[in-house]
Amino acid sequence: MNLRQCTIMSPSAVYLVGSGVTCSHAAQRPVLRKMGSGESRPGKVSLCGDTSSKASESPAEPKGKRPPVLVDGVTLNGPTLDIREAESFLREAMPIVMEEAVWKATDVKEKVCEWRSPEQLKDLLDLELREGGEAHPQILQRCRDAIRYSVKTGHPLFFNQLYAGMDPYSLVGRFITEAINPSLYTYEVAPVFLLTEEAVLKKMIEIIGWQDGGDGIFSPGGSVSNMYAVNVARYHHCPDVKVLGLSALPRLVMFTSQECHYSVSKAAAFLGIGTNNVYVIPSDKRGKMIPAEFEKQVQRAKDEGALPFMVNATAGTTVLGAFDPLEEIADICERHNLWMHVDACWGGGALMSKKHRYLLQGIHRANSVAWNPHKMLMAGLQCCAFMVRDKTNLLQRCHSAQASYLFQQDKFYDVSYDTGDKSIQCSRKPDAFKFWLMWKAIGTKGLEERVDRALAMARYLAEEIKKRDGFRLVMEPEYTNVCFWYIPPSLRDTADGPEFWRKVHAVAPVVKERMMKKGSMMVGYQPHGDKANFFRQIIISPQVSREDMDFLLDQIHSLGMDL
Repeated sequence: MNLRQCTIMSPSAVYLVGSGVTCSHAAQRPVLRKMGSGESRPGKVSLCGDTSSKASESPAEPKGKRPPVLVDGVTLNGPTLDIREAESFLREAMPIVMEEAVWKATDVKEKVCEWRSPEQLKDLLDLELREGGEAHPQILQRCRDAIRYSVKTGHPLFFNQLYAGMDPYSLVGRFITEAINPSLYTYEVAPVFLLTEEAVLKKMIEIIGWQDGGDGIFSPGGSVSNMYAVNVARYHHCPDVKVLGLSALPRLVMFTSQECHYSVSKAAAFLGIGTNNVYVIPSDKRGKMIPAEFEKQVQRAKDEGALPFMVNATAGTTVLGAFDPLEEIADICERHNLWMHVDACWGGGALMSKKHRYLLQGIHRANSVAWNPHKMLMAGLQCCAFMVRDKTNLLQRCHSAQASYLFQQDKFYDVSYDTGDKSIQCSRKPDAFKFWLMWKAIGTKGLEERVDRALAMARYLAEEIKKRDGFRLVMEPEYTNVCFWYIPPSLRDTADGPEFWRKVHAVAPVVKERMMKKGSMMVGYQPHGDKANFFRQIIISPQVSREDMDFLLDQIHSLGMDL
């Protein structure tokens, strides 16, 4: 019987075809298969075999039903899943997903969120898990409720985080990978997805500017990418740590700016370096690392007898959107033999723009880079690349465990494509595929246009803030983080001073509460250093219009004018 089964192709020639593989008993197992519009539903569920006339040439099926077998008290007599019922559920559930989680969730006329308190939501969702299952109508209602009470992050007025919007190509990519459910450790299990990850990494490395190439892997989050950087940098300086452990090491010191992501200190704690050995470098008023202070701290560590081994530079800080001076930092790293890691999880998207890639001038000199396409480039959570400027299999040497049940060296194909041993994970999702599909659809030019448009929209918003009474910029935006205060009418004639700022500090939390309960939009706020609470508006999605920026300011004024 000719089956459209899993066909292992060589990596250089992988494509989907109907193969001539013969499967003696798998052909008799039913699978979910959508019937065509003009296709009558047969008495039994269609098989995964060829539906052409050749199907009649298949071997005769066993006569009658095989008798049941009792094993460990369980009767084995066919599958426990009702295939027709499962197909029926999928046919009913998918339209709900499309209508409620895609179309309505991205409609500017709909709410961003349907706020309920935790206790209210617990009651609404009926979270208790019971012995018996529920009927499909109840499960479909569970689906509707889950969507209804979730925050619609694809909504044009969701500005709360460093990701937003919904790209249709990425979304379809996610549908595909969730349906196929692969794991990226070996080529034999995930041939298409390993090759697409390789292609995406190669292109990203090229865009960073590493002319001699490099290596990389997709990780489950930018925080994990930064942990990879610390681990690889330590292994690079002290390769014995993999075998001998921390007891064989001198006191290691790493450096980062006061504006860095909190994952850096978490990495130091997680990897046994210790948070006290993360020397924090002061930043200037715009949030950029001060190179002279960095070099002073390097010398301090040396004077203490410690071993300085790496610096984490940030390209696009979380709050202010600041970019550290990478060229100057690279000079210091070269003088002191330090590993230079650039956390470009947020700001890496600017590399796609000819107009704005100057923000990351010098990134090509880094030893490693973390870059999250799920942020500015809208690839969908999660999509996080960690890359190293190395061609000596450093990732493999640092992390490999050579599990013989996965990474056999006598396989019938090129085992260099079994990249899973470079990872600290075993199971790993194919996060690059959705980015690859989106990139294929809109091209590098389309990604560049998204970045340029987002920065232009940020500039428009900043200029509007300057024009409006009661709004004040924290600073001129460098990226798409637009940070500002709203000053209610009651405070506009009050002179700046401790009492004024104490009252301003209380404004943003109240406005945020009101917008959440109304469901009109979502914008983040925070204090920063000695600064009172201010709003941090993040612009990403090409769905966002100039009118949305005007609405944002109007809405904040409407929600806070009585304070």
